[in-house]
Amino acid sequence: MKKPPITTILFDLDGTLLNVDMYQFVPSYLTGLARSIDEKMDSEHFVEVMIERTMERLRSDDGSRTNEQFFLEIAWSDLNINAAQFNAGLTTFYRDYLYELQPLIIKLPLARQLMQRCMELGFEVVIATNPVFPRPVVDARLNWGGLGDFDYRLITSFENSCYCKPNPNYFKAILSEIDRSPESCLMVGNDTEHDMSASAVGITTFLVDAWVIDRGWNFVPDYRGSHLDLYRFIGQL
Repeated sequence: MKKPPITTILFDLDGTLLNVDMYQFVPSYLTGLARSIDEKMDSEHFVEVMIERTMERLRSDDGSRTNEQFFLEIAWSDLNINAAQFNAGLTTFYRDYLYELQPLIIKLPLARQLMQRCMELGFEVVIATNPVFPRPVVDARLNWGGLGDFDYRLITSFENSCYCKPNPNYFKAILSEIDRSPESCLMVGNDTEHDMSASAVGITTFLVDAWVIDRGWNFVPDYRGSHLDLYRFIGQL
């Protein structure tokens, strides 16, 4: 039986549409957030706890709460920071420190051409970035990458997501939200586990190999190539 045509393309963000070292970006973000919550806080401890619990969340099957609720709960249980303090710290961070992360983001010129081609050809696009950041931090990265002005069908963030990649439920939740079948979707990313795990729910996958993160997982991408290869591939869909 012939597969239905692909109508929706899910794009990972970091390492796929942007050149960014997340091993530098994440600690910088968390250090700035700690400073915004309380200048006297032990920022190293805050960063350590938040990264450790984030890694736990990547594997969690608990869909009873959003990722935002999860982080608010661990801030209280592990760091004695209540929700009001945490949210006030986020507001301060957006206003006073978020801009400091911009130099860590390097634009990929072809990424904008990729997005323009998707829109011109009538594909709906989902920014399927791992939803461990609040929406303003996701939007900032899109803007710094020259990708903030497109009409996306969905952008995942910690406010609207209850799972993370590589949990298959992350992709199932996206499919449910946009009311699409897995066969009608393509997942594009640079992570052999987090992004290619979309294949576990029947989504076609394309591994962009410019900045591959190879976690040694056994998900075999349906397609693989450079950003230019992807540009040409999308034109053939």
